[in-house]
Amino acid sequence: MHLIFLYGQPASGKLTIAKALAARTGLALFHNHLVVDAVGAVFPFGSESFAHLRERFWLDVFAEAAKTGRSLIFTFAPEPTVAPDFPERARALVETGRGKVTFIALTVPPTEQERRLGEPDRAAFGKMQSPELLRLLANDFAACLAAMPTPALTIDTAAMTPDQAAETIAALLPA
Repeated sequence: MHLIFLYGQPASGKLTIAKALAARTGLALFHNHLVVDAVGAVFPFGSESFAHLRERFWLDVFAEAAKTGRSLIFTFAPEPTVAPDFPERARALVETGRGKVTFIALTVPPTEQERRLGEPDRAAFGKMQSPELLRLLANDFAACLAAMPTPALTIDTAAMTPDQAAETIAALLPA
């Protein structure tokens, strides 16, 4: 089992690249907003119940995938409502099930990031769309990103297309 753990700041292209990578590799795509939206339908974002259930769901999916040998791509935006040690606990869980985790960091320059926030497809998953909110939370996001495990690869998503990024990531994967 191989968990491709794509992470980056808002509007760094996580879902777009994950879709291209899934199409190229046939791996399952587990987009973090699927869980965020499901749990957020019942509990307010960031509440104790929300954070607990979101993390439990993520970890349960990883554990079952490791148990059954099902590799997958996971998209993740490090932010303050997620426990700082979540990525390392996810890695330990997968590795205990004899799986492997590859962390891939996606970056984007601030001007491109703000431009992307306005793209209409972001609304489909209730993603952040406000440049003002992004600026307000910039230091929090930066601290959360700095606490992430060292990535096997860092991709500037403004420097290559999603297909090129997916090809670059796929080249790291075992045949």
